[in-house]
Amino acid sequence: MREDIEFDAEGVTLRGWFYSPDNVSGEVPCVIMTAGFSCTKEMGLEPFAEVFSAAGLACVVYDNRGFGASDTAPGKPRQEIDPWDQVRDYQHAITYAQSRSDVDASRIGVWGSSYSGGNAFVVAAIDRRVKAVCGQVPAVAGRRNFETNVPKDFWQAAWDGQAADRLARARGEMPAMIPVVTADPTAPAVMPTPDAYEYFSAYEGTAWRNEVTLRSTELGYEAGEFLKFVAPTPLLMVIAEKDVITPGEWAKEALETAGQPKRLVQIPGGHFDAYTGECFEIGSSAARDWFVEHLAQKTVPSLA
Repeated sequence: MREDIEFDAEGVTLRGWFYSPDNVSGEVPCVIMTAGFSCTKEMGLEPFAEVFSAAGLACVVYDNRGFGASDTAPGKPRQEIDPWDQVRDYQHAITYAQSRSDVDASRIGVWGSSYSGGNAFVVAAIDRRVKAVCGQVPAVAGRRNFETNVPKDFWQAAWDGQAADRLARARGEMPAMIPVVTADPTAPAVMPTPDAYEYFSAYEGTAWRNEVTLRSTELGYEAGEFLKFVAPTPLLMVIAEKDVITPGEWAKEALETAGQPKRLVQIPGGHFDAYTGECFEIGSSAARDWFVEHLAQKTVPSLA
């Protein structure tokens, strides 16, 4: 069962879905879910929520502020990614879930993918209401992503453009925008890779828009640094062996700093393969089992 929901995030209305598990009564555990960089909830989250709810887990699935069906804070532009706003909105979603009579407030999990995978780890590190976390193909190294995706000869131009944009916005001008993906790998874009263009292009004409504010690309957010603070919350990381967007080796390095309990699962494809086919089956099953293990009520084994 799925219902449309909306909830308040300190003056901003966030909208999404609530999945209720079938044939389950009373208060149930709940997994909080949101999408990755510039994405909307329709871009691959539904199948994961269906897998989780089939295992007896409720799910809150919502659009980040400024994207999809959710509102934008007064005075802020749409299509702007502020990681700390997104982290706080995860926390508002937890509060919403805990306020429901059909959710067990003591059994909350957090799931994220790509950019929101990194955010999920930050939330688990700072909010002890989270009892289990899963980050799939997580973005954990902002500076390394920039240095890998942007040729070194263009770094100064990028920084100059960000500085000029801040001055223009201070004068009341509209924020500068940059494409998320591009068919021309030499053109400016946040993710100028062929696999990113192929994935995102499938959503042209939907609520997704191929742009974010230039300020969304500023450096200063390193989600991987928070992994060392997640324990004792159980942590699952799912990485893709051929990921060139958020390389798995970077994620594994960050995972080494995390305490127990933790688990690493590898899927055989690239970054965007995590949402379909065999890679989806592996990743969604691992996340489901992790949440069931750490959120489901324990039963006393029968002696019969």
